[in-house]
Amino acid sequence: MSGPDDTRTVYDGKLIDVVVERWGDAERELVEHPGAVAIVAVDRDDNVTLVRQFREATRKELVELPAGTINEGEEPLATAKRELEEETGLRGGEWNEVAAFWSTPGFCKERLTIFVADGVEPSGKQNLDAGEAVELVRWPVTNIASRLGDVEDAKTLAGLLLYLRLRAL
Repeated sequence: MSGPDDTRTVYDGKLIDVVVERWGDAERELVEHPGAVAIVAVDRDDNVTLVRQFREATRKELVELPAGTINEGEEPLATAKRELEEETGLRGGEWNEVAAFWSTPGFCKERLTIFVADGVEPSGKQNLDAGEAVELVRWPVTNIASRLGDVEDAKTLAGLLLYLRLRAL
């Protein structure tokens, strides 16, 4: 399939842009996003570390995998390692990319890459961005399946389910 007949930017933001593409007689509004990563971080005691943070779009706190946006020119693995240490104070371990997928392809060009980091350990403390409030949440790996109902974030559900599948193989 070829590309759009015409594209115009209608919003030029700090993190995202919104473009309108014309495909024949149809117009589509699309969110341009640089991509993001999420990490299933499992420590040496077989606990997965998640973060609880307020999300303005949902008007409430969500439990999520540590995650972040890819900086221009940055490789997804470098983003994942940086974000994990900033949000949780964890680093090291054995890293594997387990999936990459479109978060919401009906209107957004965000591509998410999920990593599993096994055997992570504390590096010190969190190094959060200004205004970022993140509470660490640890679940024993054996409790992940029973806690999935507590998760309302798609990337977190996908990451945890992929991790459980890999663990079962």
